[in-house]
Amino acid sequence: MTTAAPRALTRSTIATYAIGSLGTGGFGALPGLVLVYYLTDTLGIAALAAGILVTAAKVWDVIIDPVIGARSDRSLAHRGTRRPVMLLGAILLPILFVVTFAVPAGIGPLASGIWVFIAFVATATAFSLFQVPYIALPAELTRSYDERSRLLAVRVVVLTVAILLFGAGAPEIRDAFADERLGYLVMALSAAALMGVSLVISSFSAPTGVASVAPTVSIAQTYRAGLAALKRSQPFRALLLTFLLQGLATGVMLAGAQYVATWVLGTGVAILFVSLIGPALLFAPVWAAISRRIGKERAFVWASACYGVGALLIVPQLWAPGVWIYAPVALAGAGYAGMQALPMSMLPDVISHDSRRHKIASAGTFGGVWTAGETTGMALGATVLTTVLAASGYLESVANQTVVQPDSAIAGIIISFSIVPAVIIGLSLLSFRRYPLRRHHIDEADSDETDSAATPATNPHPTSGLTTTANDQETR
Repeated sequence: MTTAAPRALTRSTIATYAIGSLGTGGFGALPGLVLVYYLTDTLGIAALAAGILVTAAKVWDVIIDPVIGARSDRSLAHRGTRRPVMLLGAILLPILFVVTFAVPAGIGPLASGIWVFIAFVATATAFSLFQVPYIALPAELTRSYDERSRLLAVRVVVLTVAILLFGAGAPEIRDAFADERLGYLVMALSAAALMGVSLVISSFSAPTGVASVAPTVSIAQTYRAGLAALKRSQPFRALLLTFLLQGLATGVMLAGAQYVATWVLGTGVAILFVSLIGPALLFAPVWAAISRRIGKERAFVWASACYGVGALLIVPQLWAPGVWIYAPVALAGAGYAGMQALPMSMLPDVISHDSRRHKIASAGTFGGVWTAGETTGMALGATVLTTVLAASGYLESVANQTVVQPDSAIAGIIISFSIVPAVIIGLSLLSFRRYPLRRHHIDEADSDETDSAATPATNPHPTSGLTTTANDQETR
């Protein structure tokens, strides 16, 4: 039998798709880096209350993501493309992002918190309108195991550049103004313009096809579809739990970076952030190359171990704080690149594996549940950080007010930046042991799908190439 290799992705397709991560990376990094700090040290909201506020906003995101995923699948069926949903999110997000940081001066902490909560909920909803179908696209752009790795490696390079650009550059814009509130507003305007342009461009990477009649699906059916996807796909459950835990670990560190820079190092956050994300930019292609040699799964374990060890090496800051922190942070950054790229390239494998086995086109549903899991992890990161800060006696303040933090609060900041994420990374690797898919599952399924199309009478089941062994039975 002759099998045809999946068509290689064009550079244009890869570039148009990847540029979307300039916007998604910016939105993922900037609120995670500065929003809690904005609440506690500019608006005067207590640390625990700030964490609850951000988490509550993210809870809505978790609720709405599966619904958006189902609507994205419906758009694909009804219009032949996911593009309209993505464009709507791309247009709304920058407007709402600016509103989040436009809290009027003169209102108290309670009113300020309500303003940020409502605006951030709306912003997160707009982000999901783009992000959920965006995550589903790699499974539709190519069937190849290696082409997906190539596509996602480029995306992660752009994502890392975005995190570096927004995470290091935006606080510098903020700090250029004596008026903290004005600084945050100008920062938000600058970031929103760049995010909006990149998201609109990337929306056109969504392929177009033949429209069909799409049945109306209720919200209850949407959630049942998401639960069904979780129930029938053991690879998805394992990968999702792993990514959720790692989102929690990175969320804690990301939200804590500003506090470490301010209260431990006594510097701006830019240098610390560059030491974390700079190595990630350099190592993104390295992890892609390693994954081609040893597989995505083993490369992912190595990357996660680098991150966890780097976090643990920060612990001595409790007794000897200093600029040497940049070295272990850089090691964590090198691992972070693989932790981002490799799970995202495994997700399309999971989606295509499920589609072949069950004959269900549900990439949007998987994308919605995935985004909800990622959002949960990042949201809980802020909650864990602020819980540690509150327990250690951190003192909140309003704009231009000077406070002196107790030693216990400084210790809490360091612990939340080192021990806490390291432990969570260890837990994520335990959950990843349940992930069963390997290269031969994807490649053999692709071969059988091609053969089935050519000779349906002799090979009617496109998943028959999956080998059932003691180690692989979970894929069944």
